[in-house]
Amino acid sequence: MKLFYNKNSKDPIYYAQVGIRNGKKVTTRNVKRFGKHSELLKITDDPLSYVKAEIRKMNEEYRVGKVEYTISTNYNERVEQTDDEASTSTELNIGYFFLQYFMAGLRLKDFFKEKTAERKLTFNCHTIHRFLVYSRIMEPLSKYAMLDKLDSYYEKPDFRYQHILRFMDLLEEHYDDYLAWLYKQSDTIVKRDSSVLYYDCTNFYFECEQADDEIVDEVTGEVMTGLRQYGVSKEHRPNPIVEMGLFMDSRGIPITMCLHPGNTSEQLTAVPLEQEVLKMIPGSKFIYCADAGLGSYNIRKFNSMGGRAFIVTQSIKKLSSTLKKAVFNDCDYKLLSDDSPVTIEEMKNFDRHDPDNLTLYKDCAYKVITADKVLDLGLYEDVVLKNGRTVQRKAKGVLKQRIIITFSRKMMEYQRTVRDRQIERAKKLLALKDPEEIKKGPNDVRRFMKRVSKTKSGEKAVVEYMLDESKIAEEEKYDGYYAVATNLADPAKEILGVSQKRYQIEECFRIIKTNFDGRPVNHRLPERIRAHFLICYTSLLVYRLLEARLDDQKTHVTPDHLVTTLKNMNVTNIHDIDYMALYKGSKALDALTRLTMLPLDRRHYRPKDLNRMIKKFLS
Repeated sequence: MKLFYNKNSKDPIYYAQVGIRNGKKVTTRNVKRFGKHSELLKITDDPLSYVKAEIRKMNEEYRVGKVEYTISTNYNERVEQTDDEASTSTELNIGYFFLQYFMAGLRLKDFFKEKTAERKLTFNCHTIHRFLVYSRIMEPLSKYAMLDKLDSYYEKPDFRYQHILRFMDLLEEHYDDYLAWLYKQSDTIVKRDSSVLYYDCTNFYFECEQADDEIVDEVTGEVMTGLRQYGVSKEHRPNPIVEMGLFMDSRGIPITMCLHPGNTSEQLTAVPLEQEVLKMIPGSKFIYCADAGLGSYNIRKFNSMGGRAFIVTQSIKKLSSTLKKAVFNDCDYKLLSDDSPVTIEEMKNFDRHDPDNLTLYKDCAYKVITADKVLDLGLYEDVVLKNGRTVQRKAKGVLKQRIIITFSRKMMEYQRTVRDRQIERAKKLLALKDPEEIKKGPNDVRRFMKRVSKTKSGEKAVVEYMLDESKIAEEEKYDGYYAVATNLADPAKEILGVSQKRYQIEECFRIIKTNFDGRPVNHRLPERIRAHFLICYTSLLVYRLLEARLDDQKTHVTPDHLVTTLKNMNVTNIHDIDYMALYKGSKALDALTRLTMLPLDRRHYRPKDLNRMIKKFLS
């Protein structure tokens, strides 16, 4: 603050004046009136020295964050007039500062600077990238709709839609390098644990009428399948889909991803992406963990070499008859908690309502079966024919592995409760006399119905539907059973503990699809679609890094609470002098403040303090 008065006046008025840098605008404002020279003579012999001393006191208080302003308000003053069709809010969001804190650690400014060193661009790649990620986390919108929200951020970035599209093309051009850079830099934020790598696939459907045509490379003549293709989907939507494969580490933080046409078998995606991971983490020895659909013979065989290992879910129904007999042979079972002998009969029949049996109810029985010498394991390998077509054939040869079978009374009762409800639904459908109205699926209630045709000689057959009791009884045999296959010799409890963390990768997909609105994807070109999912992947990585750091300080914030907190952290401009918070405190805000040490839990902010934070992140 400084002294301002008209030196040419015979009776000047003394003011305290402050200079304000608000974004790109620099203004000065009189914040306190000390009075006229003649008025101050009544209280002091030297008004000028008196006023300077008062300003020194104000500056000392200003440095520690306390200041008193005299502000005049004109209630007849109208709002700023514009030519816009609709009025817009002047609130500015500062919640994304927490995201900038972690984005700065990824050093993406250096990455884009390196990749665009020989290009003359009219836009800032780093700025566009940052706000695409912030928008995806805080308020997922299409790229075009996001432009209307740029003025709601404190920085008020300025770029156009064509700049976004050109940036997305550039990002996709460096697809592999970008993913490798993210992994390397994220290790400086949270120490990555690559001892166990989890892999899974998911599908994103597109709201379009037909699949993409084949693409012919003009240079090599190679025919490539379009990215959006019809394929098998759990949602059974009649739309083309794109398949995403994702690797994550044992802390639930993503490592890398891949995108494939929707008609690609997910079993063909694991090994190629794993080879990319080996390039990113050279010489690494890790455990590959996945569900049964991603545990084919080829995948298990690949992860039996180079010091790697595998833990994959094993379908008991698909085991050979010899191994099934071993599963249902009620001997050699032990309790997982203390390795004491137990039988499945005992696990099925104890009184679960007895308080003394509560520990047993939460426990499970297990058995380890050595399957080294079994040739027919119910596994298949992918074979490439001479015409280039890939088919699946039964695997030949010996695969060294152990199969850990578990039985849980709690799981058995849950599965039977679900089945009983499905049977009741099946009975209602039988009463409608039209059970073929919906196509039968592997988990549909119609699997419990069977079609029976009755006829007499020379008469038209009468078709009836009834419950298939044998099907129900066969399915009940597997209630409570669960199996994993591995080539590790570690204790069963440790191996099962590793397998149980697979839920985290499903949570990753849920966050992308639900919290970050990974779809609908408003792009048609494959390059733009890949770039879109790179932005979604980056958003997931930033959130998981933030979550891991919060867990390290013994706090946890759910995605919903995090997004709500960041989105509501808005401030408003008070006469260009300061910004006043329009949000309340919360457990999420307290946790973020303790983690980052950013003082964003204040009621008022000086513009220079907010500007200093931004400058620190972007330097």
